[in-house]
Amino acid sequence: MDYRSNTLSALQKAAPTLDGKLALVGLDGFVDTIVTPVALRTGQGEEFEAIPTISDFGQRILGAAGKSTNLEFYPRMDKLGGNGPIMAKALLEHGLALRYIGALGRVAIHPVFQEMASRAECTTLCDPASTIAVEFDDGKLMLGQMRSFDEITLDRIIEKMGAPAFERALSAADLVALVNWTMIPNMTTIFRELTEKVFPRLPQRDRVFFFDLADPEKRSRADLLEALEVIGAFGQFGRVTLGLNLKEAQQVHLALGFHPLAEDEAGLRQIAADIRAKLDYATVVVHPKESAACATAETTAWVPGPYTAKPKITTGAGDHFNAGFALGQLLGLSPEGCLTTGVSTSGHYVRTAKSPSLEDLQSFLANWQ
Repeated sequence: MDYRSNTLSALQKAAPTLDGKLALVGLDGFVDTIVTPVALRTGQGEEFEAIPTISDFGQRILGAAGKSTNLEFYPRMDKLGGNGPIMAKALLEHGLALRYIGALGRVAIHPVFQEMASRAECTTLCDPASTIAVEFDDGKLMLGQMRSFDEITLDRIIEKMGAPAFERALSAADLVALVNWTMIPNMTTIFRELTEKVFPRLPQRDRVFFFDLADPEKRSRADLLEALEVIGAFGQFGRVTLGLNLKEAQQVHLALGFHPLAEDEAGLRQIAADIRAKLDYATVVVHPKESAACATAETTAWVPGPYTAKPKITTGAGDHFNAGFALGQLLGLSPEGCLTTGVSTSGHYVRTAKSPSLEDLQSFLANWQ
């Protein structure tokens, strides 16, 4: 397990350099209700058998064609949701100073975001969206309502913050994470306006840009390719990282004209390398549930992950990976080290349903089974 011990040593040495670093994250916001689908109820409360897999759930739905059916979702918790807030909360726990801009509540910040807002500077643009996250043994279904995201524009950000304050926040940020492109209709326009109108006015400095598309299946190939091109323009102003889960990586890889590849170590390294080279980004990351790979201009890397067949929670696992990977980048770790902090942050979260502190992360690295 050399990659774990090497990462733990590097993390311990670099941790003091995290002081004073700032992350600016946005632009979404969800109220998530985590539920379990009920197959057979035997009593009240939690006295039921769950529908175990997405395939089983699909068969229940197909059986209702031409008829009707009743499906019960047993609520487990309401929690802060959205790619941005979950990543932001994980970064806060790692010890970064945070500025959040996003959909946290029209009149006042919604209660699920209050704890984050008490520890970070937050600007709310509109009401949050809502998601019912249906969790299965083999994945999850995210059932969302997100009409409020139509209101997220650069003009709204400037209306809420003022142009000088927004520019100061961008200038101060060591990490700028703009996530959930798929669900925010105006995000490509926001990207273009930032690269053409805002960042050219700001002082040049070393910064990391992190992008997460968030399942682009419902967007057209033309929309996806345009967004990927515009994301590349951020490379004039910092180091661009694109984070992709396996499904997203395969969608992007195909949209760029490549043929399907195996999902083993060699295939994952090649998918990341193909995408990175085609788009000329600094880094591309691919993270399935069981491992993670990345590509830079100099190398590719891969690490196995601390996969568990019985997670306590899965919604937000990818966002925690993103936070851990970005943490590694800010601390100057190697690509392998960044992957390891990514899978460890996610691994701790799915086992405990809690975002790890830097100390938790170090303990997990030393002890995971």
